[in-house]
Amino acid sequence: MAGSFVLLNSKKNQEKNVIAHLKEIPEVKEIQCVSGPYDIFVKIQASTVDELHEIITWNIRKLKNVRSTYMLKINEEATDCKDDN
Repeated sequence: MAGSFVLLNSKKNQEKNVIAHLKEIPEVKEIQCVSGPYDIFVKIQASTVDELHEIITWNIRKLKNVRSTYMLKINEEATDCKDDN
C-alpha cells in the first residue's frame, strides 16, 4: 500500500467546490481545511506508488479550481520510524 499527504491551494472561495470533487475520488481517505500557506490537506492511499502518482497528477492537480499542490509521500508509519539515539 502506498500513501501520500497532499497540501493544496484552491482558487479564492473555491474550497467547497474542490472538496466536493476530492470526495468523489475513492483513494482520498481524509480531507481537512487548514490555515497557513495551504487551504486543504488530503490523505491518499493507493495500491502502488505509480497509482498514487497517477491519482495526484491526473485526478487532483487537474481539478478546475486547484491552483497548486505539494505532495508528501508516506515512507513508513510513525510507530515504525527508526530512532537514531
